[in-house]
Amino acid sequence: MKILLTGAAGQVGGALLQLLQDRANVVAPTRETFDLSQPAGLAEKLDSIVPDLIINPAAYTAVDRAEDEREAAFRVNAESPGVIAQWAARRRVPLVHFSTDYVFDGSGDRPWREDSAPRPLSVYGESKLAGDQAIAEAGGPHLIARTSWVYAATGANFLKTIVRLAGEREELRIVADQIGAPTTAGAIARAMIAMLQPAGEDVAAMFGRRGGIVNLVCAGETSWHGFATAIVSGLQSRGATFAVKQIVPIASGEFPVKAKRPFNSRLDLSRLRERFDIVMPSWQEALDRELDVLKAKM
Repeated sequence: MKILLTGAAGQVGGALLQLLQDRANVVAPTRETFDLSQPAGLAEKLDSIVPDLIINPAAYTAVDRAEDEREAAFRVNAESPGVIAQWAARRRVPLVHFSTDYVFDGSGDRPWREDSAPRPLSVYGESKLAGDQAIAEAGGPHLIARTSWVYAATGANFLKTIVRLAGEREELRIVADQIGAPTTAGAIARAMIAMLQPAGEDVAAMFGRRGGIVNLVCAGETSWHGFATAIVSGLQSRGATFAVKQIVPIASGEFPVKAKRPFNSRLDLSRLRERFDIVMPSWQEALDRELDVLKAKM
């Protein structure tokens, strides 16, 4: 099987590449050679690659900058996935795409289901929702995995930012009224591999029966403040030392940002268990695994 994997330099793409490269013929083009900011050229590139499966974790993820770069965000997150989906649908090539909790408005405190009504608060969320809709409208076999609060021991993310700031400052002030599930790129990749390799089952046929949207996050919930506290205490228990002496919980309004964030980013995992028999690790278990990796590099 030839798999086209976009965004291999990113967190989820990189984790998927590690797991896929020994299982299949993986084509992982750079951003320059498969540029999602240039939708018009993608069909021709797909014609030259002719993949049997497309996995698209690449995205425009600069949430605040997207407020000023609406067109750029929509090209990468909506127009290009639509072009890819149309190409794949014409050839019955299964497509895996990654979405986000930002398609919801964050109201209430119940976990969002895959069929909950979306209402994004930001340009980033709007662009990702438009991409989801374009893929569904193309009509081909597809799976859209909705994730949240993604991080890894490598790359630029909340984990790495907290580690850096904890080493520089005695006090950290972290938002405590946004709730979700911190999810490692590795946990996403391992679950996706299990979803794509059911015994003796054709992926396109499987997506026809069990595809559509599925929530794919670690189990449990916490706030950004709880996450930051767990990061620092977890590394301290592994022998790391920091300048930080206290981590203060604050309201979102005390940390102004250009794009609105959802307060409730909980995602319901029932469909993942029922359709794919996959039980995700708790966010604490996944964090422990990632901290082991990070500490070894410190």
